[in-house]
Amino acid sequence: MKINMLEHQEIIFDERGKAGLIMLNRPKAFNALTANMIAQMQDMLEHWQNLKEISHVIIEAAPGKAFCSGGDIRIIYELGRAKDPKAQEFFQGEYRLDATIKNFKKPYIALMDGITMGGGVGVSLLGSVRVATENFLFAMPETGIGLFPDVGGSYFLPRCPGELGMYLGLTGARLKAADALYAGLIDYYVPATKLNDLKEALLNSDHPAAIVKKFAENPGKPPLEQHREMIDELFAGETLEEIIANLAQDGSDWAKETLGIIAKKSPTSLKITFHQLRVGADLSFNDCMMREYRMTSRILQGHDFFEGIRATVIDKDMMPKWQPSGLAEVSDQDVAAYFEPLEKELKL
Repeated sequence: MKINMLEHQEIIFDERGKAGLIMLNRPKAFNALTANMIAQMQDMLEHWQNLKEISHVIIEAAPGKAFCSGGDIRIIYELGRAKDPKAQEFFQGEYRLDATIKNFKKPYIALMDGITMGGGVGVSLLGSVRVATENFLFAMPETGIGLFPDVGGSYFLPRCPGELGMYLGLTGARLKAADALYAGLIDYYVPATKLNDLKEALLNSDHPAAIVKKFAENPGKPPLEQHREMIDELFAGETLEEIIANLAQDGSDWAKETLGIIAKKSPTSLKITFHQLRVGADLSFNDCMMREYRMTSRILQGHDFFEGIRATVIDKDMMPKWQPSGLAEVSDQDVAAYFEPLEKELKL
């Protein structure tokens, strides 16, 4: 297979030593994923999976502020508004890639030195060895754009300790490395100044996880820990409404702030996210991805996703007008419809 190493490419592949190398290369666009990047990465991972000379894969990003900010939602917005089937095909390709990474039979090492959100989480945190620097910033902010925490969020968020996953999924809270390590979302913290040396050490290693461990340091006390008891108590509700009632009744400054954050999110997104995360705790990864594909297919037929992107990315007025505008208007039947089987299910 031809390996591309040209600087103008959106994604760069290389083979050095025993490692297959991936570099996301759209720094001006925060390395947001395009359908082309996803397709190329899928093909290369399938190739490396069966290539005995490659013992592990390393993914990183071109220097800049982001590892990967997510899928290129402006493109998805334009395709979706035009009712172009390529919008749904984007999610199909992305979710297949996420499943390939999660199920990859060789060590898959993600070196995250910057913003890592949405689709960027899928191509990194689903790997087997997850490394973050002090520049790392995690979030799944989808409820704020009328979506839901996808790319496997159904699987990895419910498996965070206690109710941290529900808290992160509903609020879109941002975590630095110490908090991400505390939440079980990353495996190691390595300072950015050591990242190049780590990468070089990994190239010919037969035991990449052991190499990373030697470079790892303590990121410090996680700020999230001070709120852990409150999160576990207040976000343990059997319904979304119960969580909101818990926050309102608590009355602390933190609870009031959290309630205010949730109030700005899409009511539909909040409802389907709550259900997604509660159910996902008992599902396999592949089953979670199939359900997420069902959800996106319905999301693309609705209003809030396009309104959320309009408000945050297109017009940037930060004033989305959700439909429906309140939780009480989103029934259990409305939520259930997002999870119904499709005529053409996602094939993994």
